[in-house]
Amino acid sequence: MSDDNEYAVENADAGASLEIPMEAGQVKKGGYMNIKGRPVKVLNISVSKTGKHGHAKCNFETVDIFNGKKIMDMVPSTHGTTVPIVNKTEWEIANIDDEDFLSLFDEGGEQKDDVKLPTYPDDLAKKIREAWNDGENTVMVTVQAAMGMEEVVDFKIIQE
Repeated sequence: MSDDNEYAVENADAGASLEIPMEAGQVKKGGYMNIKGRPVKVLNISVSKTGKHGHAKCNFETVDIFNGKKIMDMVPSTHGTTVPIVNKTEWEIANIDDEDFLSLFDEGGEQKDDVKLPTYPDDLAKKIREAWNDGENTVMVTVQAAMGMEEVVDFKIIQE
């Protein structure tokens, strides 16, 4: 083959989706779903009986996984909804800059510099800064990713 037919592969994610379709009646308490494009965790589900229009309704009481806001939604149980793919990964803090961006490393040595200290809950960013103590302590953070968003959701001190 000639060099004219070669091409560069820019992205190797095989077209992986950020969400998967699911029938509303299949979503479980403690699971995740999307409401208005936001990933939420299901706190409670109540199902109403079928009425004269024929569909049972699922009433979802949820909380946004990134900002903690409560969101309510009602969806007919046989209608489709989407469920986000949520990943949690552990990273070690190497640095926290003046604009609250974290320099993170994983066990394989990969570096990540595009995650900020969390804004929810209100005191989590302060607790992480205090635990890290300008690099005196080794602190691991848990980064949760869903729907193209990433946020630090937890931390632990590994070595003081």
